[in-house]
Amino acid sequence: MQLSGNKVRKLEFLMAGAIAEGADSVITIGGIQSNHCRATAVAAKYLNLDPFLILRTSKLLVDQDPALVGNLLVERLVGASLQLISKEEYAQIGSVTLANLLKQKLIKEGRRPYVIPVGGSNSLGTWGYIEAIREIELQIQSGTSNVKFDDIVVACGSGGTIAGLALGSSLSTLKARVHAFSVCDDPDYFHNFVQGLLDGLKAGVNSGDIVHIQNAKGLGYAMNTSEELNFVKEVAEATGVVLDPVYSGKAAYAMLKDMNENPKKWEGRKILFVHTGGLLGLYDKVDQLASFVGNWERMDVNESVPRQDGIGKMF
Repeated sequence: MQLSGNKVRKLEFLMAGAIAEGADSVITIGGIQSNHCRATAVAAKYLNLDPFLILRTSKLLVDQDPALVGNLLVERLVGASLQLISKEEYAQIGSVTLANLLKQKLIKEGRRPYVIPVGGSNSLGTWGYIEAIREIELQIQSGTSNVKFDDIVVACGSGGTIAGLALGSSLSTLKARVHAFSVCDDPDYFHNFVQGLLDGLKAGVNSGDIVHIQNAKGLGYAMNTSEELNFVKEVAEATGVVLDPVYSGKAAYAMLKDMNENPKKWEGRKILFVHTGGLLGLYDKVDQLASFVGNWERMDVNESVPRQDGIGKMF
């Protein structure tokens, strides 16, 4: 739970970078319920590094204690230093400058910080999902079902995951087409960003040739319609798989919507949907989810029912 999600694969490489550079701390940045920031904080503590997290929140809440909800609880339990910034300040200054400001402050204090970008999405972090494709390839080869996936579908929030999956798939025997459903910025932004990651790896490929990106942000980043949340509940009830409403939930919802609207595009194809984690983010949606999960009642027990103890008395 504390380290789950797609960010862990990127952190395997990014934390190695921090150790190689002799860092004593790491800085990263994200939204107030960032799964990446939580995973980074935990991974840092495993490696005896101090995590510093810059968290984006609303201007109404930026001067208040951010509470102990979801990812924040884990971050605060492991002792991460939280630096709150308003969305307006974030938009005006930018994530790179904000991280650099904190880096310079820590350097003046004698620290050796290592900066990890939003979502761990840089060329080094991309290797996490190139490696994931290799794992998928090996699992298919060692299995007995002879499954061949035509498509890989995944949520896109910062770009590193889709860059790794798309490049890895194009280089592997899979050759599956990667479909990304973006939950924040528009497809043009992500195509350009992914191209930068690919160029950083000297991949020699065009992002538009290896990944198809569609918009799935709906009301906006980390904002959900009742239809999206009800879909998350229906999937959990039908399959036992719990989707994260910010990322995988929106992507799966948009994928099925696209299948209904464009059946010929998907008909007869075998699809691998990559669950990117983020379960702790559900706790931030409890008020909205309450109306969908009212399945409880007081158990009716007649007083005349004879007592029979099970194993281990509680009283």
